[in-house]
Formats: sequence, structure tokens, C-alpha cells
Amino acid sequence: MSKKIAVLVTNMVEEIELTDPVQHFKEANHSVDLIEGEAGKEITGKNGKTFTIDKGIDEVKPDDYDALLVPGGFSPDLLRIDERNATFARSFIEAKKPVFAICHGPQFLIDTDLLKDVDITGFTSIRKDLLNAGANFKDEEVVVDQNIVTSRTPDDLPAFNREALKLLHA
Repeated sequence: MSKKIAVLVTNMVEEIELTDPVQHFKEANHSVDLIEGEAGKEITGKNGKTFTIDKGIDEVKPDDYDALLVPGGFSPDLLRIDERNATFARSFIEAKKPVFAICHGPQFLIDTDLLKDVDITGFTSIRKDLLNAGANFKDEEVVVDQNIVTSRTPDDLPAFNREALKLLHA
């Protein structure tokens, strides 16, 4: 069954952490919407690739989607500036919908205030932030804790995509 996936993303995203999972989701017949402050806005990744935002954060509701992806780079830190993004993500965790975050993506999830006792991984520089949020940091290529799938770097994308797709098909 096809699922609808929300992708919270903004400027300075690590392109491969956006494009690779999205490609795998689409190949599995899932649909994907890039979500940021304003629909139609063009954002620029860390390496200069541009992406067009499909929906503005005020146009969407978590109930419209089956899962959430938060790719890494500096995008997650910039997303933390706007509380609407954390509120949107919090709804997915509370509803036990799949949440996928890679690299610095898990750092953004701290703003949901729902990481206490969650097994999680992410880029090494955010380890202390995740521990301070009460999460159980694991230095592993992919960590799955109930509905949350996390990975550390682009090198972990094969495992990240595999586990994300498993959760979508569960």
C-alpha cells in the first residue's frame, strides 16, 4: 500500500540524505512532499543543488501523512528556529507514525521533547545533545526504536533506507 511521506527540509540540507531516501520511497510507490515555510520556495542544499518546496508548513497537517523524513546537513538546525516544525514532528512521534532522521536530523527531533529513553543515533557531533535530551545514544549505522529510524552519515544510507522501507511496509 502506498504511503504519503512528509519531508521537513530547508536550505543547507545534505543533498544525498534527501535525494537517496526519497528515490527509494518513490521506487516503492510512496509519495513524498517537501515541506518548509512556503510552498514554491526554492531551497539550496550544501553542495548547491536546488529543490522546490511542495507545501508550506501552514498548509499541511500530520494527519495528511503516514511518515516523516528529516534529512541532515545544516537544514535540521535551521528548522529548529520555527516551532511549527517541531509541533508537526511531535505529532508523528505521539501517533507512533514512522519518523526517519539521519545525520543531524535527530538533533532536530530534540525539539519535540519526546526523546527521553529513546534509542537513537546520529552524527557524532550531536551525541551530547541527544544524551542531554534523555535519549540513549548508540554509535551504530542504523537504530530502530519503535517508530523512529535514525542513522549517522551518508555511508549509512543503505541500512537507513532498508529499515525505513521495512517500517513503511509493516
